Amino acid sequence: MCCIYKNTTFPFFSQVFYYICLRDCEFFHNLTLSAIKNQNMRKTLLICLTLCNVIIYGQNKKTDNILEEGKLLYRIEKGSWYGTDDMLSRFLSKKDSIGGYVSYEGSDKYIYTVFYSRFNPENILVRYQFDNIPKPEPISIDTLNRTSTQLEKDLISISQDARKKAYENEDNFFTFYENTSLNFLPLINNNEKRVFVLTGPQETGIVIIGNDYILNYDKKNNFKSKSKIHNSILQFPYKSENGEKPIESTFHSHIIDNYISSTDICTFLLYRDFVEWKQHIVISEKEVSIFNLENESLFTMKRKDWEKINNRKN
Repeated sequence: MCCIYKNTTFPFFSQVFYYICLRDCEFFHNLTLSAIKNQNMRKTLLICLTLCNVIIYGQNKKTDNILEEGKLLYRIEKGSWYGTDDMLSRFLSKKDSIGGYVSYEGSDKYIYTVFYSRFNPENILVRYQFDNIPKPEPISIDTLNRTSTQLEKDLISISQDARKKAYENEDNFFTFYENTSLNFLPLINNNEKRVFVLTGPQETGIVIIGNDYILNYDKKNNFKSKSKIHNSILQFPYKSENGEKPIESTFHSHIIDNYISSTDICTFLLYRDFVEWKQHIVISEKEVSIFNLENESLFTMKRKDWEKINNRKN
């Protein structure tokens, strides 16, 4: 996996081609390629046809699921950020009693962050309720209902096991880097129990992608398997060192999977208010994923089509 961050005009480039396609679709509908004598018109048609093909590729169930999961992980982790900030400022006296925390989306679509006791994980010290897209101020703070729900018990159980496996690291599967920390995001949905492990920076000014993992569990919270999402770790700066040439897009390549990962999307959304770049592109052997941080949209195309468009651009 490699990274690139540079000034790029792809957002403008894509809009131009999209406009061409919309403008000329109806006109081209009743024409055949052989009937077009004008060379420029022939080239425009070829571009339009390529884009029509690309748009079809850009919509598929797998990438829809990746985007949905990435947004969910983002909302969960955002709840953890805000919950931790409030806990440390409001309940500092409970700090030494905290065994950990988990966040999740409830059946009511609100985000909940619970801090549990280090002496008894089933004992909830504080339960926060946030909006579906969390804001710094929680909707409610509950310190009275201290009994954990079954969902909370399961999340705490698999989170604790994942944390133990990572830090014991008996098979050296996990990698640890200076000035970083591992963040554990347990997720139970779609009849799956998983813990995502993301690496976060302990210094400001950079976004970290990579060194992330998935641990899978069965219905009884027994560990099943683990896998790496990326093979390496990357750092992207918030801003360009040259103020006159801001970073517009960042890139990295994928070897393990063809598409951008849900952990990538989660990370980009968490840091989008800090970075100046608004687009990230993931290039794999067969696919190209383009994620827009501002409107949270994901577009994919075949790499061969990406290369055709860029060749015409040049």
